[in-house]
Amino acid sequence: MRSYHETEEYLLNVPKFTMLKGGPESTWLTRKNTLEDTSRFLELLGNPGSSKKVIHVAGTNGKGSVCAYLCSVLGEAGYRAGMFCSPHLVEMRERFRLNGVPVEEEAFTKAFEAVMDKIELMREVSGNSAYHPTFFEFLFFMGMLIFEDKGVDYIVLETGLGGRLDATNTVKSPVLTVITEIGMDHMEYLGDTVGKIAGEKAGILKPCAPVVFCDKRKEASEVILKRAKMLGIQAFPVTGDDYINVNLTNKSIDFSFHSRYYDYIRLTVSTKALYQVENASIAARCIEVLQDPKVTLKHLTEGIRKTVWEGRMEEIMPGIFLEGAHNEDGIRAFVQSVSADSCKGKRYMLFSTVLDKDYESMVRILEEKPLFELTALTRLDSRRAAPMEALCAAFEKYGSGSYEVFACSKDALAFLMDRKKERDYIYIVGSLYLVGEIKALLRRRTDD
Repeated sequence: MRSYHETEEYLLNVPKFTMLKGGPESTWLTRKNTLEDTSRFLELLGNPGSSKKVIHVAGTNGKGSVCAYLCSVLGEAGYRAGMFCSPHLVEMRERFRLNGVPVEEEAFTKAFEAVMDKIELMREVSGNSAYHPTFFEFLFFMGMLIFEDKGVDYIVLETGLGGRLDATNTVKSPVLTVITEIGMDHMEYLGDTVGKIAGEKAGILKPCAPVVFCDKRKEASEVILKRAKMLGIQAFPVTGDDYINVNLTNKSIDFSFHSRYYDYIRLTVSTKALYQVENASIAARCIEVLQDPKVTLKHLTEGIRKTVWEGRMEEIMPGIFLEGAHNEDGIRAFVQSVSADSCKGKRYMLFSTVLDKDYESMVRILEEKPLFELTALTRLDSRRAAPMEALCAAFEKYGSGSYEVFACSKDALAFLMDRKKERDYIYIVGSLYLVGEIKALLRRRTDD
């Protein structure tokens, strides 16, 4: 049997997905394997997870956070909740969580071997001698095996990209579907308008399950509601009017959530990220719609309060925050939270991102307000990294402050930490890949 690190290495070398096809009217993701292939492979594995209660979550921003809130609340109620999420920050096993805790290496490698054992059989039954699961499909299969083996009660399933053609959409009978905020991201795969992207996300809706959705953009909401009506299912929106009296404290945010059963209830999220009020509200609405008699109001409030989701305004050291925002809407939400922080000194920013993001728009939003004394720019240690020349050009075009360039995130962080005074804040933002690099760096320093 391969070691955990050998399985990680194997998976990292599996192609993620193929490119596009489509005419002038639409742009759709072409999968290397069809959903029928994915379903057939699940059958060869014994349809793991098919008897579990599945909550299926799609969206542009916030879906990982919503999944984390849901698992925390279900765990408070005594359930074993499995969560499949992406991407991971440091270790690949972070993608499979049991009540918030990543699975152990042994469970990871056991599931990996179980999938490997069926590939040759799949080649025979499909007549495709070149068949191999894509990177995401492989992980999805592993997740379902892990959750079956662990005997979970609920599986909270986050889509990878889009929804309609996502491997997770082979789950036939979820108890609930969820669509978080929809914005302009992955346009090369999902479409160049909010409506087209919403159509791909709404592809997870099923006639057997109600949908809870973020009612923020009219164009997206209309698509979701139309799809729900066609399927004959109930749709439960969450709007900005559903959370009021938002009070930001030093380490948390209190707010009032408009419940369907209790009028307004007071909830607390243990973060400085204002955008988590919306995500926690979506999760709270999901719990209400589920109507699980075992989940009480206390379970809801305590589960929301205890939720910890890494890389989302995460304070890793005093005054040093990690934020995974990587698109326009995410950066706007980040700026809103920074503007409301309690910093009594100067703010510094460490920034980098990947090539396929609209980094020019991200920089424009970051520089609209003079929030940061100095920015440290670095290139990610990834083939997908945005080139330094392009990042510098964006900051030259929009930047109101000064910036310094560093060859690696380690040097950039060291530079900012040397400048930081006790009352200063450092924000590390632009990509979850950057968040992962910094977490891995700090973990190595701790281990040493």
